[in-house]
Amino acid sequence: MSVVYCGICPHPPIAVPEVGREEAEKVAATQRAIIELGRRIKRSGAETVVIISPHAPVFRDVIAINRVAALKGDLASFGAGGLQFNLNNDQLLAGSINRQAAAIGVDVVDLHEDMEKRYDLNLRLDHGVTVPLYFLQKGGVELPFVHVAMAFAPLEKLYLFGIAVRRAAESLGRKVALVASGDLSHGLTKDAPGGYLPRGKEFDEQLVRLLSVPDIEGVLKMEQTLVQLAGECGYRSIVMMLGALDGYDVKSEILSYEGPFGVGYMVASLEPRGENKSQSVLARLEDEQKKRIARRRAAESFLVKVARETLERHVKGEPPVDVSCMPEEYKKRAGVFVSIKKRGSLRGCIGTIEPTRPSIAEEVVANAISAGTNDPRFQPVRQEELADLEYSVDVLQPTELVSGFNELNPEKYGVIVRSGRRSGLLLPNLEGVDTVEEQVSIARQKAGIGPNEPVQLERFEVIRYK
Repeated sequence: MSVVYCGICPHPPIAVPEVGREEAEKVAATQRAIIELGRRIKRSGAETVVIISPHAPVFRDVIAINRVAALKGDLASFGAGGLQFNLNNDQLLAGSINRQAAAIGVDVVDLHEDMEKRYDLNLRLDHGVTVPLYFLQKGGVELPFVHVAMAFAPLEKLYLFGIAVRRAAESLGRKVALVASGDLSHGLTKDAPGGYLPRGKEFDEQLVRLLSVPDIEGVLKMEQTLVQLAGECGYRSIVMMLGALDGYDVKSEILSYEGPFGVGYMVASLEPRGENKSQSVLARLEDEQKKRIARRRAAESFLVKVARETLERHVKGEPPVDVSCMPEEYKKRAGVFVSIKKRGSLRGCIGTIEPTRPSIAEEVVANAISAGTNDPRFQPVRQEELADLEYSVDVLQPTELVSGFNELNPEKYGVIVRSGRRSGLLLPNLEGVDTVEEQVSIARQKAGIGPNEPVQLERFEVIRYK
């Protein structure tokens, strides 16, 4: 086996005696458990540790891997600057993870030294790494590491990342251990850092129970509202790690759980015991995905069918779709946007604010090809991806000038920002865009308009076809 061990541990700086002093004694069980985790990693024969932290540079849709020459960090920001950490960065494994992730549709970015100043990033080891490392080293872990950041990508993408880590290790013949760093609810008591969160205890108890089995599919299917209301910082790191165990029998053990400061600290051990394809959560997820896409395509609208068949024919080198017999309502002219998603993540989106073709249907044909092959954010769609793609079409209604934010509503209206010849558009009712401020800010960024530059605002409604 390439993945020989997996573990979950919290990262409370107060647990480090040089930081917490006498308060550190209140989490003695956590200290002992992480040290034991280190002993088990050492016994596993692991040659590299991949650690996933929620406090490294985190992005919405992209998983970041720290590719600096040497991994360095300390606990100076917690009053213990004398605690220094220097790790070898397993560049070969990191590069292989990136390639394997790309091969299965997971977006990964490598972060190098030259990006620190350019993008105002801190690529030193964060406390999501240094705190566990303090105790893991006491357990005998002296290995190269790969430092990975958690991401806010769809859960399936995060899970697939774990599979990519395993495939990367297999390709190199490397024995790898994965560690998911993260605390559970930050709101277990009234004096907790996040204040009291009524569902925090419920989240912790449910996650601990699921991992003790372990019920990996159950973890993935946890109620996401519960996860959000728990105020946690470990769930997504755990999902990423669990992907590496897909299709394996796993022996799990909760080494400790406590929450003396109102934050849940869990240490868990998960040891792969051999391949068992019946345990593959991915296979079941893919089957559900196929059924969902089949249902969606059976009910798709005329314009969405045109968009899908247009791109499929274009990618396969077949003759274009004939829209000459289009319904009367699509013979009108209007701006159109075609959006393509793959496994819940955007795969391409191109559109026209004003019509450029004789009809809406012909506008869809042109923009479907552009969305699939000319969106500068993505590589052109490949033929093997076509079965996994989902489409939507937005037909823009006439725009109108607005005088301020009070006339905007990101659920109802799209927005256009203009400054001279520059303009940026954002469609309405997009996942993750909840406020007018977010909507306008993203539109400004798309147009290359600075946050303080004066702009003209316009709003519009759309008819969305799925």
